[in-house]
Amino acid sequence: MSNGPALVIRGTFIGCLAVALLGWLLAKNIQIVPAAEAAYAASPTQNAEPPATGTNCEVSHRFPLGIMQWCELITSFASQVELPPNLIAAVILQESGGDARAYSSSGAVGLMQIMPRDGIAATFECANGPCFASRPTIDELQDPGYNVEYGTRLLAGLIAKLGNPREALKAYGPMDVDYSYADKVLAIYDNYR
Repeated sequence: MSNGPALVIRGTFIGCLAVALLGWLLAKNIQIVPAAEAAYAASPTQNAEPPATGTNCEVSHRFPLGIMQWCELITSFASQVELPPNLIAAVILQESGGDARAYSSSGAVGLMQIMPRDGIAATFECANGPCFASRPTIDELQDPGYNVEYGTRLLAGLIAKLGNPREALKAYGPMDVDYSYADKVLAIYDNYR
């Protein structure tokens, strides 16, 4: 029974990969209409080249090419807020698989799946009004650099406020999943270091 937690983590990781693969296969059959408010997910870039040696890349080269294409952005913004680049890469892998055009059914946008102030997300109401009124727009968040910078700063702020990455990732992820989102991201982080 001492292998129980390791088996759970491996099973969760394999399950996530299976769901991601199924989503990718299904997404190939969806026509993307940019003007529509419908959710879509495009497949990650398949022909990305790993960063050339000598570039500013501190992300583990064990990450898939879909993530490595954003290595310099990840490294730059993670270093500005003193977070491990591999943690940001793990969030991006979990959230979008490296697809800068990802758009979730809840309205989250881009590489780090940030909820914008407009689109579907504008319909979410909190106690004091629209939940995401102070957030950037969909257009702003579709820019990969802006998305990674905003998401990295958001996560760093949550870590500073809540005291540790697990609590911060719980707050960063979907509201109805408790710690499962945080644990998935941390498992990715541990597996790709």
